[in-house]
Amino acid sequence: MVLGEVRVLRPLVHLLIPLCIHWIAEEMTVSVLVDVTTRALCPGQAPCAEAIYLTGLQQTVVGVFKMVVLPVLGQLADDYGRKPLLLITISTSIVPFAVLAWNESRAFVYAYFVLRTISQIISQGSIFCISVAYAADVVESSKRASAFGWITGLFSASHVLGNVLARFLPEGWIFEVSITLLACSILYLKIFLVETISKVARPHQHVPCSTTALRVIQERWNSMKGTIVVVATSGILTRISLISFFYELGMSGINSILLYYLKSAFGFDKNQFSEILIMVGVGSIFSQILLLPLINPCVGEKGVLCIALISSIADAVLYGLAWAPWVPYLSASFGVVNVLVKPSTYAIVSKAAIATDQGKAQGFIAGVQAVASLLSPLVMSPLT
Repeated sequence: MVLGEVRVLRPLVHLLIPLCIHWIAEEMTVSVLVDVTTRALCPGQAPCAEAIYLTGLQQTVVGVFKMVVLPVLGQLADDYGRKPLLLITISTSIVPFAVLAWNESRAFVYAYFVLRTISQIISQGSIFCISVAYAADVVESSKRASAFGWITGLFSASHVLGNVLARFLPEGWIFEVSITLLACSILYLKIFLVETISKVARPHQHVPCSTTALRVIQERWNSMKGTIVVVATSGILTRISLISFFYELGMSGINSILLYYLKSAFGFDKNQFSEILIMVGVGSIFSQILLLPLINPCVGEKGVLCIALISSIADAVLYGLAWAPWVPYLSASFGVVNVLVKPSTYAIVSKAAIATDQGKAQGFIAGVQAVASLLSPLVMSPLT
């Protein structure tokens, strides 16, 4: 059975390799960023309200713009191809980390927050959205849940490797290594990924720039209306939109400030952050690559989604009531099941949308999640 599931990945190899490299590069910076930002913004202080509020502000701004950007990127991926959109979104991560690699002073940390906000507006969520649409192009419908499970499982494996690197690399090397890996992922994607969308040839016309801009805006607006019609006329897509909104509203708020909360409440540092993230990542690999293909035929994507949502509730409650440093480690164990929300959602959306609307549907759901991630910091940052 495992061999059969692995064969599903053959058309996705040249997509997954650069994605894994990209995810490793991004994840290895997560645990060290907490120390870098608090050291620059609140030297000598364990609780750093400024860092928490800046993180909340960043997430809010990203959420505002992602509401528009994510559906548009999904439409563009349907119209102009998956490969150029992936190249654009993945490449945006290099500059923010290059700023911190150059200097970690207060001014450079502020510059990082600005540049990282722009980067996340373009890349956060859209990379997964476009990758899932690419997978739907080359994998048959009955195998997509397993394919999406492997994609998210490799995402977790990349997080584990990224946190292992963060755990053992000297702090001064982390941003340099991350930038190198990001550049390698872009180069691999450019050389080896095969486009799945046939671009429609358009007659070349000499028209004023203002006319071209208006035409592009009109095309995007018409495509947006088409996307809304696709979702509104499908009961499944409408319901999964609501589920995704409320789930993201809770979990994105927690995840955005969790490491700062643990640092303030229990004095956790880079090494303990890495240990928790590695623990979640290792379990997530098992659940998405091995467990999901086994239980999905028995309970279906809906059953998997329900189990994962219940686990997420338990996870949030334990973090909120944590009374000792070992409790966050226990709570992290529920992350092994929580991660099944993503592949089951992708599979449900993929089955509910026709082949020509994969990017639009996935982009719309990602846009709904962006609205939730916009609203969550308004509550979670002051509460923290």
